[in-house]
Amino acid sequence: MLMNCLSVGRSISLPAVGTGAAKYTSLVTGQYANIREQFNVPLAAFEGIQESLARIGGNAWLMDSARLLTAKAVDLGEKPSVLSAILKYHLTERGRECIQHAMDVHGGKAIIMGPNNYLGRNWQGAPIFITVEGANILSRNLMIFGQGAIRCHPFVLKEMALAGREDQGQALKAFDELLIEHIMFAAGNAASTLVFNLGLGRLEAVPGDALSQGYFRALNRQAAAFALLADLSMLLLGGTLKRRERLSARLGDVLSYLYLSSAALKRYHDLGSPKHMQPLLRWALEESLGQAEKALDRLLDNFPNRLVGCALRVLVFPFGRRHTGPSDELDAEVAALIGRSKGDPALEELLAGCFRPQADGDPVAALQRATELLNEAAPLHRTLYQAVKEGRVQPAPGESLIDVAVQSGALQPDDGQRLHEAEHARRAVIDVDAFDKAQLLPEPGKVR
Repeated sequence: MLMNCLSVGRSISLPAVGTGAAKYTSLVTGQYANIREQFNVPLAAFEGIQESLARIGGNAWLMDSARLLTAKAVDLGEKPSVLSAILKYHLTERGRECIQHAMDVHGGKAIIMGPNNYLGRNWQGAPIFITVEGANILSRNLMIFGQGAIRCHPFVLKEMALAGREDQGQALKAFDELLIEHIMFAAGNAASTLVFNLGLGRLEAVPGDALSQGYFRALNRQAAAFALLADLSMLLLGGTLKRRERLSARLGDVLSYLYLSSAALKRYHDLGSPKHMQPLLRWALEESLGQAEKALDRLLDNFPNRLVGCALRVLVFPFGRRHTGPSDELDAEVAALIGRSKGDPALEELLAGCFRPQADGDPVAALQRATELLNEAAPLHRTLYQAVKEGRVQPAPGESLIDVAVQSGALQPDDGQRLHEAEHARRAVIDVDAFDKAQLLPEPGKVR
Protein backbone atom coordinates (compact mmCIF):
# COMPACT_ATOMS: atom_id res chain seq x y z
CA MET A 1 0.00 0.00 0.00
CA LEU A 2 2.81 2.39 0.87
CA MET A 3 4.63 1.69 -2.41
CA ASN A 4 1.45 2.27 -4.41
CA CYS A 5 1.04 5.63 -2.70
CA LEU A 6 4.65 6.58 -3.39
CA SER A 7 4.77 5.23 -6.94
CA VAL A 8 3.60 8.44 -8.62
CA GLY A 9 6.05 10.73 -6.83
CA ARG A 10 8.92 8.28 -7.18
CA SER A 11 8.17 8.02 -10.90
CA ILE A 12 8.24 11.78 -11.46
CA SER A 13 9.95 14.03 -8.92
CA LEU A 14 13.09 12.15 -7.91
CA PRO A 15 13.84 10.81 -11.43
CA ALA A 16 13.46 14.38 -12.69
CA VAL A 17 15.93 15.62 -10.07
CA GLY A 18 18.51 12.99 -11.01
CA THR A 19 18.03 13.55 -14.74
CA GLY A 20 18.17 17.31 -14.27
CA ALA A 21 21.51 16.95 -12.50
CA ALA A 22 22.83 14.81 -15.39
CA LYS A 23 21.69 17.30 -18.04
CA TYR A 24 23.06 20.26 -16.10
CA THR A 25 26.45 18.63 -15.57
CA SER A 26 26.52 17.70 -19.28
CA LEU A 27 25.99 21.37 -20.16
CA VAL A 28 28.61 22.87 -17.87
CA THR A 29 31.23 20.10 -17.92
CA GLY A 30 31.24 19.69 -21.69
CA GLN A 31 31.86 23.41 -22.10
CA TYR A 32 34.34 23.74 -19.23
CA ALA A 33 36.46 20.83 -20.51
CA ASN A 34 36.92 22.68 -23.80
CA ILE A 35 37.65 26.05 -22.17
CA ARG A 36 40.12 24.83 -19.53
CA GLU A 37 43.54 23.91 -20.93
CA GLN A 38 46.64 22.15 -19.68
CA PHE A 39 49.87 22.42 -21.71
CA ASN A 40 47.89 24.38 -24.33
CA VAL A 41 45.59 21.36 -24.79
CA PRO A 42 41.88 21.40 -23.79
CA LEU A 43 40.96 19.03 -20.97
CA ALA A 44 38.49 17.35 -23.32
CA ALA A 45 41.40 16.01 -25.38
CA PHE A 46 42.71 13.86 -22.51
CA GLU A 47 41.42 10.28 -22.48
CA GLY A 48 40.98 10.25 -18.70
CA ILE A 49 38.71 13.28 -18.92
CA GLN A 50 36.86 11.74 -21.88
CA GLU A 51 35.90 8.77 -19.70
CA SER A 52 34.20 11.10 -17.21
CA LEU A 53 32.58 13.20 -19.94
CA ALA A 54 31.21 10.07 -21.62
CA ARG A 55 29.64 8.82 -18.41
CA ILE A 56 28.03 12.19 -17.81
CA GLY A 57 26.57 12.50 -21.32
CA GLY A 58 25.68 8.83 -21.77
CA ASN A 59 23.97 8.66 -18.39
CA ALA A 60 22.01 11.84 -19.11
CA TRP A 61 20.46 10.39 -22.27
CA LEU A 62 19.81 6.96 -20.76
CA MET A 63 18.21 8.48 -17.67
CA ASP A 64 16.06 10.85 -19.68
CA SER A 65 14.80 7.97 -21.82
CA ALA A 66 13.65 6.02 -18.76
CA ARG A 67 12.15 9.15 -17.17
CA LEU A 68 10.07 9.95 -20.25
CA LEU A 69 8.77 6.40 -20.64
CA THR A 70 7.74 6.08 -16.99
CA ALA A 71 6.14 9.53 -16.86
CA LYS A 72 4.07 8.49 -19.87
CA ALA A 73 2.84 5.46 -17.93
CA VAL A 74 1.75 7.74 -15.09
CA ASP A 75 0.00 10.00 -17.63
CA LEU A 76 -1.98 6.96 -18.74
CA GLY A 77 -3.20 6.40 -15.18
CA GLU A 78 -0.82 3.65 -14.14
CA LYS A 79 0.75 3.43 -10.68
CA PRO A 80 3.99 1.62 -11.52
CA SER A 81 5.34 0.74 -8.10
CA VAL A 82 8.10 -1.57 -9.38
CA LEU A 83 9.17 0.82 -12.12
CA SER A 84 9.12 3.72 -9.67
CA ALA A 85 11.57 1.82 -7.45
CA ILE A 86 13.80 1.19 -10.47
CA LEU A 87 13.81 4.86 -11.43
CA LYS A 88 14.22 6.11 -7.88
CA TYR A 89 17.33 4.01 -7.34
CA HIS A 90 19.05 4.11 -10.71
CA LEU A 91 18.33 7.70 -11.73
CA THR A 92 19.32 9.21 -8.39
CA GLU A 93 22.48 7.06 -8.22
CA ARG A 94 23.46 8.00 -11.76
CA GLY A 95 22.62 11.63 -11.06
CA ARG A 96 25.03 11.54 -8.13
CA GLU A 97 27.63 9.84 -10.34
CA CYS A 98 27.33 12.62 -12.93
CA ILE A 99 27.84 15.29 -10.29
CA GLN A 100 30.89 13.42 -8.98
CA HIS A 101 32.46 13.22 -12.44
CA ALA A 102 31.72 16.91 -13.02
CA MET A 103 33.43 17.76 -9.73
CA ASP A 104 36.47 15.73 -10.78
CA VAL A 105 36.76 17.51 -14.13
CA HIS A 106 36.33 20.99 -12.63
CA GLY A 107 38.83 20.36 -9.84
CA GLY A 108 39.43 23.37 -7.59
CA LYS A 109 36.79 25.37 -9.47
CA ALA A 110 34.13 23.11 -7.91
CA ILE A 111 35.40 22.90 -4.32
CA ILE A 112 36.01 26.58 -3.52
CA MET A 113 32.55 27.76 -2.50
CA GLY A 114 31.45 31.16 -3.72
CA PRO A 115 29.27 32.96 -6.26
CA ASN A 116 31.18 31.51 -9.24
CA ASN A 117 30.94 27.88 -8.10
CA TYR A 118 27.99 26.43 -10.02
CA LEU A 119 28.54 22.80 -8.87
CA GLY A 120 29.18 22.87 -5.12
CA ARG A 121 25.55 23.03 -4.01
CA ASN A 122 24.64 20.18 -6.35
CA TRP A 123 27.25 18.01 -4.66
CA GLN A 124 25.96 18.96 -1.23
CA GLY A 125 22.38 18.17 -2.24
CA ALA A 126 23.09 14.77 -3.83
CA PRO A 127 22.70 12.75 -0.57
CA ILE A 128 19.18 14.14 -0.16
CA PHE A 129 17.65 12.51 -3.23
CA ILE A 130 19.63 9.34 -2.50
CA THR A 131 18.02 9.08 0.95
CA VAL A 132 14.41 10.31 0.76
CA GLU A 133 11.33 8.20 -0.16
CA GLY A 134 13.12 4.92 0.48
CA ALA A 135 16.89 4.95 0.88
CA ASN A 136 18.67 3.57 -2.15
CA ILE A 137 20.14 0.62 -0.25
CA LEU A 138 16.61 -0.39 0.71
CA SER A 139 15.25 0.23 -2.79
CA ARG A 140 17.86 -1.95 -4.48
CA ASN A 141 18.02 -4.81 -2.00
CA LEU A 142 14.35 -5.22 -1.11
CA MET A 143 11.99 -3.26 -3.31
CA ILE A 144 12.87 -3.61 -6.98
CA PHE A 145 12.75 -7.40 -7.24
CA GLY A 146 11.22 -8.29 -3.89
CA GLN A 147 7.99 -6.33 -4.15
CA GLY A 148 7.19 -7.45 -7.69
CA ALA A 149 8.49 -11.02 -7.84
CA ILE A 150 5.24 -12.71 -6.78
CA ARG A 151 2.71 -10.28 -8.22
CA CYS A 152 4.43 -10.04 -11.60
CA HIS A 153 4.99 -13.79 -11.98
CA PRO A 154 2.49 -15.38 -14.39
CA PHE A 155 1.85 -18.40 -12.12
CA VAL A 156 3.12 -18.04 -8.53
CA LEU A 157 0.39 -15.69 -7.27
CA LYS A 158 -2.32 -17.92 -8.77
CA GLU A 159 -0.73 -20.99 -7.19
CA MET A 160 -0.66 -19.31 -3.79
CA ALA A 161 -4.31 -18.31 -4.15
CA LEU A 162 -5.31 -21.90 -4.95
CA ALA A 163 -3.52 -23.13 -1.84
CA GLY A 164 -5.93 -21.09 0.30
CA ARG A 165 -9.20 -22.20 -1.29
CA GLU A 166 -11.70 -24.15 0.82
CA ASP A 167 -12.67 -26.55 -1.97
CA GLN A 168 -9.49 -28.61 -1.77
CA GLY A 169 -10.46 -31.17 -4.40
CA GLN A 170 -11.24 -28.60 -7.09
CA ALA A 171 -8.28 -26.46 -6.02
CA LEU A 172 -5.92 -29.44 -6.29
CA LYS A 173 -7.10 -30.19 -9.82
CA ALA A 174 -6.67 -26.57 -10.85
CA PHE A 175 -3.28 -26.47 -9.13
CA ASP A 176 -2.05 -29.51 -11.05
CA GLU A 177 -3.01 -27.90 -14.35
CA LEU A 178 -1.34 -24.65 -13.33
CA LEU A 179 1.78 -26.45 -12.16
CA ILE A 180 2.14 -28.20 -15.53
CA GLU A 181 1.92 -24.78 -17.24
CA HIS A 182 4.50 -23.45 -14.80
CA ILE A 183 6.89 -26.33 -15.56
CA MET A 184 6.43 -25.82 -19.29
CA PHE A 185 7.06 -22.11 -18.80
CA ALA A 186 10.33 -22.78 -16.96
CA ALA A 187 11.43 -25.34 -19.55
CA GLY A 188 10.62 -22.90 -22.34
CA ASN A 189 12.75 -20.21 -20.67
CA ALA A 190 15.64 -22.65 -20.30
CA ALA A 191 15.40 -23.63 -23.95
CA SER A 192 15.10 -20.00 -25.09
CA THR A 193 18.11 -19.02 -22.99
CA LEU A 194 20.27 -21.73 -24.53
CA VAL A 195 19.03 -21.15 -28.09
CA PHE A 196 19.49 -17.38 -27.92
CA ASN A 197 22.94 -17.67 -26.37
CA LEU A 198 24.05 -20.11 -29.05
CA GLY A 199 23.36 -17.37 -31.56
CA LEU A 200 20.24 -18.87 -33.09
CA GLY A 201 18.23 -15.84 -31.95
CA ARG A 202 19.43 -14.11 -35.09
CA LEU A 203 16.79 -16.03 -36.98
CA GLU A 204 14.07 -14.27 -34.98
CA ALA A 205 12.36 -11.23 -36.54
CA VAL A 206 12.84 -8.06 -34.48
CA PRO A 207 11.92 -4.40 -35.09
CA GLY A 208 14.29 -1.51 -35.64
CA ASP A 209 17.11 -0.60 -38.00
CA ALA A 210 20.41 -2.37 -38.60
CA LEU A 211 21.84 -0.95 -35.35
CA SER A 212 18.94 -1.46 -32.98
CA GLN A 213 18.01 -4.96 -34.19
CA GLY A 214 21.13 -6.43 -32.61
CA TYR A 215 20.26 -4.79 -29.33
CA PHE A 216 16.67 -6.06 -29.48
CA ARG A 217 18.03 -9.60 -29.84
CA ALA A 218 20.41 -9.04 -26.94
CA LEU A 219 17.45 -7.92 -24.81
CA ASN A 220 15.51 -11.05 -25.76
CA ARG A 221 18.50 -13.15 -24.75
CA GLN A 222 18.91 -11.47 -21.38
CA ALA A 223 15.16 -11.42 -20.70
CA ALA A 224 14.99 -15.19 -21.15
CA ALA A 225 17.97 -15.66 -18.82
CA PHE A 226 16.41 -13.37 -16.22
CA ALA A 227 13.07 -15.20 -16.33
CA LEU A 228 14.84 -18.54 -15.89
CA LEU A 229 17.02 -17.42 -12.97
CA ALA A 230 14.21 -15.56 -11.22
CA ASP A 231 11.93 -18.60 -11.45
CA LEU A 232 14.57 -21.03 -10.20
CA SER A 233 15.66 -18.69 -7.40
CA MET A 234 12.09 -18.47 -6.13
CA LEU A 235 11.63 -22.24 -6.47
CA LEU A 236 14.88 -23.29 -4.79
CA LEU A 237 15.12 -20.59 -2.13
CA GLY A 238 11.45 -19.95 -1.40
CA GLY A 239 10.89 -17.54 1.45
CA THR A 240 14.60 -17.37 2.26
CA LEU A 241 15.09 -15.31 -0.93
CA LYS A 242 13.78 -12.32 1.05
CA ARG A 243 16.70 -12.66 3.43
CA ARG A 244 19.25 -13.21 0.64
CA GLU A 245 19.21 -9.51 -0.13
CA ARG A 246 22.25 -9.47 -2.39
CA LEU A 247 20.79 -12.18 -4.63
CA SER A 248 17.52 -10.26 -4.74
CA ALA A 249 19.43 -7.06 -5.51
CA ARG A 250 21.24 -8.67 -8.46
CA LEU A 251 18.00 -10.00 -9.89
CA GLY A 252 16.62 -6.49 -9.46
CA ASP A 253 19.65 -5.08 -11.27
CA VAL A 254 19.01 -7.31 -14.28
CA LEU A 255 15.35 -6.30 -14.37
CA SER A 256 16.31 -2.64 -14.04
CA TYR A 257 18.82 -2.68 -16.87
CA LEU A 258 16.38 -4.53 -19.13
CA TYR A 259 13.92 -1.69 -18.51
CA LEU A 260 16.51 1.05 -19.04
CA SER A 261 17.61 -0.61 -22.28
CA SER A 262 14.01 -0.87 -23.47
CA ALA A 263 13.43 2.80 -22.71
CA ALA A 264 16.51 3.84 -24.71
CA LEU A 265 15.48 1.70 -27.68
CA LYS A 266 11.94 3.08 -27.59
CA ARG A 267 13.17 6.67 -27.53
CA TYR A 268 15.52 6.05 -30.45
CA HIS A 269 12.66 4.43 -32.39
CA ASP A 270 10.21 7.23 -31.53
CA LEU A 271 12.69 9.83 -32.78
CA GLY A 272 12.80 8.07 -36.14
CA SER A 273 16.15 6.32 -35.62
CA PRO A 274 18.26 9.41 -36.43
CA LYS A 275 21.88 8.72 -37.29
CA HIS A 276 23.19 11.55 -35.09
CA MET A 277 21.73 9.83 -32.00
CA GLN A 278 23.47 6.51 -32.63
CA PRO A 279 26.50 7.16 -30.36
CA LEU A 280 24.16 7.85 -27.42
CA LEU A 281 22.04 4.77 -28.15
CA ARG A 282 25.11 2.57 -28.45
CA TRP A 283 26.54 3.92 -25.20
CA ALA A 284 23.23 3.47 -23.36
CA LEU A 285 22.77 -0.11 -24.57
CA GLU A 286 26.39 -1.20 -24.06
CA GLU A 287 26.29 0.24 -20.55
CA SER A 288 22.94 -1.35 -19.64
CA LEU A 289 23.58 -4.74 -21.23
CA GLY A 290 27.06 -4.83 -19.74
CA GLN A 291 25.76 -4.08 -16.25
CA ALA A 292 22.97 -6.66 -16.65
CA GLU A 293 25.47 -9.35 -17.65
CA LYS A 294 27.69 -8.39 -14.74
CA ALA A 295 24.75 -8.85 -12.36
CA LEU A 296 23.93 -12.24 -13.92
CA ASP A 297 27.57 -13.28 -13.61
CA ARG A 298 27.74 -12.31 -9.93
CA LEU A 299 24.40 -14.00 -9.26
CA LEU A 300 25.68 -17.28 -10.69
CA ASP A 301 28.96 -16.93 -8.79
CA ASN A 302 27.04 -16.69 -5.52
CA PHE A 303 24.12 -19.03 -6.22
CA PRO A 304 23.52 -21.05 -3.02
CA ASN A 305 23.45 -24.38 -4.84
CA ARG A 306 26.85 -24.48 -6.53
CA LEU A 307 25.97 -27.42 -8.77
CA VAL A 308 22.85 -25.68 -10.06
CA GLY A 309 24.83 -22.45 -10.46
CA CYS A 310 27.42 -24.17 -12.67
CA ALA A 311 24.71 -25.81 -14.79
CA LEU A 312 22.93 -22.48 -15.23
CA ARG A 313 26.17 -20.81 -16.29
CA VAL A 314 26.36 -23.17 -19.25
CA LEU A 315 22.89 -22.03 -20.31
CA VAL A 316 23.37 -18.31 -19.67
CA PHE A 317 27.01 -17.84 -20.75
CA PRO A 318 27.95 -20.71 -23.07
CA PHE A 319 30.54 -18.46 -24.76
CA GLY A 320 31.18 -16.08 -21.86
CA ARG A 321 29.93 -12.53 -21.47
CA ARG A 322 29.16 -10.62 -24.66
CA HIS A 323 28.81 -7.09 -23.30
CA THR A 324 31.38 -5.55 -20.96
CA GLY A 325 30.42 -1.88 -21.28
CA PRO A 326 31.17 0.99 -23.68
CA SER A 327 34.51 0.85 -25.48
CA ASP A 328 37.15 3.59 -25.25
CA GLU A 329 36.32 4.64 -28.81
CA LEU A 330 32.62 4.94 -27.99
CA ASP A 331 33.43 6.93 -24.85
CA ALA A 332 35.43 9.36 -26.98
CA GLU A 333 32.47 9.84 -29.35
CA VAL A 334 30.06 10.66 -26.53
CA ALA A 335 32.61 12.90 -24.82
CA ALA A 336 33.05 14.87 -28.05
CA LEU A 337 29.27 15.13 -28.43
CA ILE A 338 28.68 17.01 -25.16
CA GLY A 339 31.46 19.43 -26.04
CA ARG A 340 29.90 20.45 -29.36
CA SER A 341 28.63 23.92 -30.18
CA LYS A 342 25.13 25.12 -29.40
CA GLY A 343 22.66 24.04 -32.06
CA ASP A 344 24.11 20.60 -32.71
CA PRO A 345 21.08 18.27 -33.05
CA ALA A 346 22.45 15.47 -30.85
CA LEU A 347 23.52 17.91 -28.14
CA GLU A 348 20.18 19.74 -28.24
CA GLU A 349 18.30 16.45 -27.88
CA LEU A 350 20.52 15.50 -24.95
CA LEU A 351 20.02 18.87 -23.20
CA ALA A 352 16.29 19.20 -23.98
CA GLY A 353 14.54 20.92 -21.08
CA CYS A 354 17.78 22.03 -19.39
CA PHE A 355 17.66 25.66 -18.25
CA ARG A 356 20.51 27.74 -19.65
CA PRO A 357 20.94 31.01 -17.72
CA GLN A 358 21.62 34.17 -19.72
CA ALA A 359 21.59 36.85 -17.02
CA ASP A 360 24.63 39.05 -16.51
CA GLY A 361 26.67 37.93 -13.54
CA ASP A 362 25.43 34.34 -13.68
CA PRO A 363 28.46 31.98 -13.75
CA VAL A 364 26.80 29.50 -16.13
CA ALA A 365 25.88 32.35 -18.49
CA ALA A 366 29.52 33.47 -18.33
CA LEU A 367 30.60 29.92 -19.18
CA GLN A 368 28.35 29.85 -22.24
CA ARG A 369 29.52 33.31 -23.32
CA ALA A 370 33.17 32.27 -23.01
CA THR A 371 32.46 29.15 -25.07
CA GLU A 372 30.91 31.22 -27.85
CA LEU A 373 33.76 33.75 -27.90
CA LEU A 374 36.43 31.05 -27.91
CA ASN A 375 34.69 29.13 -30.70
CA GLU A 376 34.55 32.32 -32.80
CA ALA A 377 38.20 33.07 -32.06
CA ALA A 378 39.41 29.51 -32.75
CA PRO A 379 40.84 30.36 -36.23
CA LEU A 380 42.74 33.29 -34.71
CA HIS A 381 44.18 31.04 -32.00
CA ARG A 382 45.42 28.65 -34.69
CA THR A 383 47.02 31.55 -36.55
CA LEU A 384 48.68 32.75 -33.37
CA TYR A 385 50.09 29.34 -32.41
CA GLN A 386 51.35 28.80 -35.97
CA ALA A 387 53.21 32.10 -35.78
CA VAL A 388 54.77 31.07 -32.48
CA LYS A 389 55.73 27.70 -33.92
CA GLU A 390 57.42 29.36 -36.92
CA GLY A 391 59.31 31.78 -34.65
CA ARG A 392 57.62 34.91 -35.96
CA VAL A 393 56.25 35.70 -32.47
CA GLN A 394 58.72 35.46 -29.59
CA PRO A 395 57.44 37.20 -26.44
CA ALA A 396 59.85 38.04 -23.64
CA PRO A 397 59.01 36.88 -20.10
CA GLY A 398 56.02 38.84 -18.83
CA GLU A 399 54.96 40.10 -22.26
CA SER A 400 51.49 39.40 -23.66
CA LEU A 401 51.66 36.85 -26.45
CA ILE A 402 48.71 38.48 -28.22
CA ASP A 403 50.20 42.00 -28.01
CA VAL A 404 53.54 40.82 -29.39
CA ALA A 405 51.72 39.05 -32.24
CA VAL A 406 49.93 42.30 -33.12
CA GLN A 407 53.17 44.31 -32.97
CA SER A 408 54.93 41.82 -35.23
CA GLY A 409 52.13 41.88 -37.78
CA ALA A 410 51.15 38.23 -37.24
CA LEU A 411 47.71 39.47 -36.14
CA GLN A 412 45.65 42.50 -37.06
CA PRO A 413 44.74 44.90 -34.21
CA ASP A 414 41.04 43.95 -34.43
CA ASP A 415 41.96 40.28 -34.27
CA GLY A 416 44.12 40.94 -31.23
CA GLN A 417 41.20 42.67 -29.52
CA ARG A 418 38.94 39.70 -30.22
CA LEU A 419 41.51 37.32 -28.76
CA HIS A 420 41.87 39.50 -25.66
CA GLU A 421 38.10 39.43 -25.14
CA ALA A 422 37.97 35.66 -25.54
CA GLU A 423 40.89 35.11 -23.16
CA HIS A 424 39.37 37.48 -20.61
CA ALA A 425 36.11 35.49 -20.77
CA ARG A 426 38.07 32.24 -20.36
CA ARG A 427 39.94 33.62 -17.35
CA ALA A 428 36.70 34.79 -15.71
CA VAL A 429 35.33 31.23 -15.94
CA ILE A 430 38.47 29.45 -14.74
CA ASP A 431 39.26 31.69 -11.77
CA VAL A 432 37.96 30.54 -8.41
CA ASP A 433 36.36 32.89 -5.91
CA ALA A 434 38.71 34.84 -3.65
CA PHE A 435 37.75 36.82 -0.56
CA ASP A 436 39.71 39.27 1.57
CA LYS A 437 39.78 39.14 5.33
CA ALA A 438 37.09 41.78 5.75
CA GLN A 439 34.63 39.73 3.70
CA LEU A 440 35.24 36.55 5.66
CA LEU A 441 35.20 37.90 9.23
CA PRO A 442 32.00 39.28 10.83
CA GLU A 443 31.84 42.90 11.86
CA PRO A 444 32.50 43.56 15.56
CA GLY A 445 29.38 42.88 17.60
CA LYS A 446 27.63 40.95 14.81
CA VAL A 447 27.26 37.23 14.25
CA ARG A 448 27.37 36.06 10.65
